[in-house]
Amino acid sequence: MSKRSVMGEIATELRQLQQSFDAFDEAAAARLRLNRTDLRCLDVVLASGPVAAGGLSLALKLSPAAVTTVIDRLERAGMVARSPDPDNRRRVLVAATDAARAAEAEIFVPVGQAGARALQEYEPDQLAVILDFLRTARRVQEEQAARVRAMD
Repeated sequence: MSKRSVMGEIATELRQLQQSFDAFDEAAAARLRLNRTDLRCLDVVLASGPVAAGGLSLALKLSPAAVTTVIDRLERAGMVARSPDPDNRRRVLVAATDAARAAEAEIFVPVGQAGARALQEYEPDQLAVILDFLRTARRVQEEQAARVRAMD
């Protein structure tokens, strides 16, 4: 198989991988009765622990007003709770609730476990190549996102 045809197959697999991520996110959002933006926000809160709204705004690349609306929806859904920041009285922290942690255990933890089991099939040197590829792919995507944003 030529390098060109392998690269074409990789491109196809990457597109299908992205579509599978989208399909999973859609299913998870539907299961939790959230929209995709709210699910993205919940993911950041679950991964980061208590986070300030400003941090969510940066992570999600949304305006502070939009993030406030997302937090309001997640709070009504019982997925997050606001609390005062003990180090800065003007700031509010957003934390995952027990319901969010239960959803994480039901929906997201099994994905990580299945992925870890699948990766057990690879040797350490193969895992290093996979890790390098993932870092390269992420860097390329971030660069291309910045390029598209700069088109305005």
